[in-house]
Amino acid sequence: MTRATLYTDGGARGNPGPAASAYVLEAEDGSTLDAQGETIGVATNNVAEYRAVIAGLERARELGLTHVEVVSDSELVVNQMTGAYKIKNKPLRQLSLQVKALERDIGSVSYRAVKREHNELADSLVNDALDRAEACGPA
Repeated sequence: MTRATLYTDGGARGNPGPAASAYVLEAEDGSTLDAQGETIGVATNNVAEYRAVIAGLERARELGLTHVEVVSDSELVVNQMTGAYKIKNKPLRQLSLQVKALERDIGSVSYRAVKREHNELADSLVNDALDRAEACGPA
């Protein structure tokens, strides 16, 4: 198996604020290869979105996948990674370079923007990670 779909999401409560990123990696047959959601400290929602793509592509690389479609509800990330938008923000540019390096390692990576309701599992993993962090209180 070399193809998969990577659903990603990131969010921040406050912008910047406590943030989390999540991904769901699905095989061609729809089975879940991996799903992770984790807090990433204080960040903007856009940084969290990029961190989700990076984490998911790193996992795809570990699994030896060679064709990955990234599905995200972040139009900004999709349009920046496809070249439709320039990346003017320095932290996002640095993150995009990490994504480009992972793209080269994998081979074929494409991007598709969807509405949030078509990205429910990744969205719920972000919120679950943020809820867990809030329940634990400040470090």
